[in-house]
Amino acid sequence: MNEDLHLEHIRREYSSRSLSRSELPAEPLPMVERWLREAIESRVYEPTAMLVGTASPEGQPSIRTVLLKEVLGGRFVFYTGYESRKGRQIAANPRVALTFLWHELERQIHVEGTIERLPAAESDAYFAMRPYKSRIGARISPQSQPIPSREWIMMRFAAESLKFVGREVPRPDSWGGYAVTPHRIELWQGRDSRLHDRFVYELQEDGSWSLTRVAP
Repeated sequence: MNEDLHLEHIRREYSSRSLSRSELPAEPLPMVERWLREAIESRVYEPTAMLVGTASPEGQPSIRTVLLKEVLGGRFVFYTGYESRKGRQIAANPRVALTFLWHELERQIHVEGTIERLPAAESDAYFAMRPYKSRIGARISPQSQPIPSREWIMMRFAAESLKFVGREVPRPDSWGGYAVTPHRIELWQGRDSRLHDRFVYELQEDGSWSLTRVAP
């Protein structure tokens, strides 16, 4: 029989930083890039890790962690398998959400937007930059699908590795990049007494961004 797990007494105060309206630009991307740079410079563990939320056609949400590879042309870029669970959900519903969480800096960024595949040439260019083993792994992994054992996938990896020794490893058609175009971005800075600083940018019809402070 499972025992109850009581966690209500685990608490900490957030007090290392603040966020004021006066330091926020008219558009959110410069601030997002600034926070990303600060996370990298502060040696935060996995500073480019982000949670990606998708939903099935029936509305069932799911979340997983991927690594941001670029913020390019105002879009958030990552790479994954098109036939993975998230890839299938993206194909059915292109509305997604992203979250960056940096515990060490007591900061979060939440993004909502729409997603689309990158052109094949851009996915090819990035794939060619990946380490050899990562390229082999992308070719042999039926991402999100059931497999009989770890030994099964290791054997596939070994066979594919031998096939391409001394040769260029081509990108599989089932793998490539996605770009998320945001329409809502929230910046969250932890503060003491749970009175956190939260600011929300929302994209307007004329292409400008509104900025609103919201209650913690």
